[in-house]
Amino acid sequence: MQQRRFGSGLHDVSIIGQGTWKIDESNRAAAVAALRRGIDDGMTHIDTAEMYGDAELVIADAMKGQRRDALFLVSKVLPQNASRTGVIAACERSLARLGTDYLDCYLLHWRGRHPLAATIEGFEDLVRAGRIRSWGVSNFDVADLDEALAIAGPGRIACNQVLYHLRERSIEHAVLPWCEHNGVAVVAYTPFGPGAFPAANTPGGRLLAEIATAHDATARQVALAWLARRSFVIPKASSAAHAAQNAGAGDLDLSDDAVKRIDEAFPRGAKPRGLPML
Repeated sequence: MQQRRFGSGLHDVSIIGQGTWKIDESNRAAAVAALRRGIDDGMTHIDTAEMYGDAELVIADAMKGQRRDALFLVSKVLPQNASRTGVIAACERSLARLGTDYLDCYLLHWRGRHPLAATIEGFEDLVRAGRIRSWGVSNFDVADLDEALAIAGPGRIACNQVLYHLRERSIEHAVLPWCEHNGVAVVAYTPFGPGAFPAANTPGGRLLAEIATAHDATARQVALAWLARRSFVIPKASSAAHAAQNAGAGDLDLSDDAVKRIDEAFPRGAKPRGLPML
């Protein structure tokens, strides 16, 4: 599994990680097995959120017997809980559910009514207390990122977690370049699209299948590897076999020709008025 420096921080993180949105809605034993297989295969970057129901409890089960310092664990605070004191209380609840003493990164899930400065103050309080090692944001457009940078200063925003898949490339217009310029990691959520992965009988699907055959991979692994060139990617898996397939993308190096053909087959489109999100 390839790793890369996470933003301007000190951590090298697996380029393919594990998302957990709605993981609590599937069979509990299968979900735990999927997370454990993912960890065994190098997907040590695990993403969750207080909004994700019992996902943090599922992760706690999966982490039993694992070396905590080998994992990169991320959770997110809901915007309604993102006052300075609210951030701290929400983080403590997540830590208790996860059964750990610290988070590697803690994110604001999206902008809400609380001033961003207050949220960042809460994050920095948690860093000083050793309860989180870094903090970041999610679903932030360039104007939001500019504001966060002006408040926190350079080198403090670890990442921006955003919607990014082959059919949704809006971040490439401005958000992705901004993050690359400012040393902020981009984390791609819903990397296969919301139930919209290219079907095998479509031109895009046939292209992915052709490239997959040439690289001894699957179409979904090709899609993940294409995204992972410029972002960290957090697909969800519902079974151990599915997790193993996702992990296989972490060592897949696409040829320049394959990258170019995918780029042409799935054009990024016009710049949207606002940042798409789920």
